[in-house]
Amino acid sequence: MKKTLLIVLGVFLVLGIIVYSSVKNNYNSMVGLEEGVSAQWSQVENVYQRRADLIPNLVATVKGYAAHEKETLEGVINARAKATSTNINADKLNPAMLQQFQQAQGQLSSALSRLMVVVEKYPDLKANQNFRDLQAQLEGTENRITTERRRFNEMAKNYNTVIRKFPKNIFAGMFGFEKKAYFKAQAGAEKAPEVKF
Repeated sequence: MKKTLLIVLGVFLVLGIIVYSSVKNNYNSMVGLEEGVSAQWSQVENVYQRRADLIPNLVATVKGYAAHEKETLEGVINARAKATSTNINADKLNPAMLQQFQQAQGQLSSALSRLMVVVEKYPDLKANQNFRDLQAQLEGTENRITTERRRFNEMAKNYNTVIRKFPKNIFAGMFGFEKKAYFKAQAGAEKAPEVKF
């Protein structure tokens, strides 16, 4: 009887260790993936901040050449203010919050595009070395934004895939791991812009 009790206790102990290890490993892997998503989100915010930091210098340079383009310059400044005030905590990356962030950044992109169209009217400004340097930095930053958004989507996809697969979906539900939102193309981005000569 005593021997049987020891065997039963031993079996329960081994099963307990197996269950504990499984839960611990699943939980820790999901934490690691979630931290990866958060770190990549920080990098996305970092490159958007770089763009926002370049804008005051760009506006100041353009203002010297195109002072009467006040409405366009104010549009850029206002869009920058809105974009920098829209912040999202990486833990709260739901589709609605990400859409709000994307919309603010899209408005800034549109304002910058309008500014670049205005610049075409001023050959002296286009020839200015400071302006060309700022424009090159801004173009590089836009490329970085695209790269970091792609990397974020990849990290979010990996995380979302893991927390949705069985049996990790059970642990994800128990421990409150939620699906992360993705960056999506702006509405109308599938249509090529119309060019008229």
